[in-house]
Amino acid sequence: MKSRRIQGFTLIELVVVITILGILAAFAIPKFVALDTQARISTIKGLAGSVKSAAALARSMAMASNTTVSVVMEGATVNLLNDYPDATATGIALAVNANTAAGGDFIFAPGGAVATWTKVGAPTPATCEVTYTPAAVTANGVTPPVVATNTAGC
Repeated sequence: MKSRRIQGFTLIELVVVITILGILAAFAIPKFVALDTQARISTIKGLAGSVKSAAALARSMAMASNTTVSVVMEGATVNLLNDYPDATATGIALAVNANTAAGGDFIFAPGGAVATWTKVGAPTPATCEVTYTPAAVTANGVTPPVVATNTAGC
């Protein structure tokens, strides 16, 4: 009967493999850390696009139904100000329908002058936000709402 001799890895082979894994980890980990920041920035920019679209859609619906008070969007009554959604929870927040419930992606802060969505989980939430300034009446007519993003703290 022949006996077989079982051989494993040599010490030098193990050291080389561990060294290669360490080098790969040193380059890969910073790339993954940067991905969460990029994801938050993309989420903020996506929400800003949704806010712009919701405001334009609400205005279109108001024009089509010849009303300046409110429109119904997805079963919710959206309050208008100067033919666009106002900056309250019953205005632009209902039109956008973003995930602002407890445990959601954003915290919505309504306001008369400016509405703000801040990103939950951002390193500095106050500077990772979307703001909505409602439409205003000027000498030249109605100026559309202004949607702005701040991604400095994302």
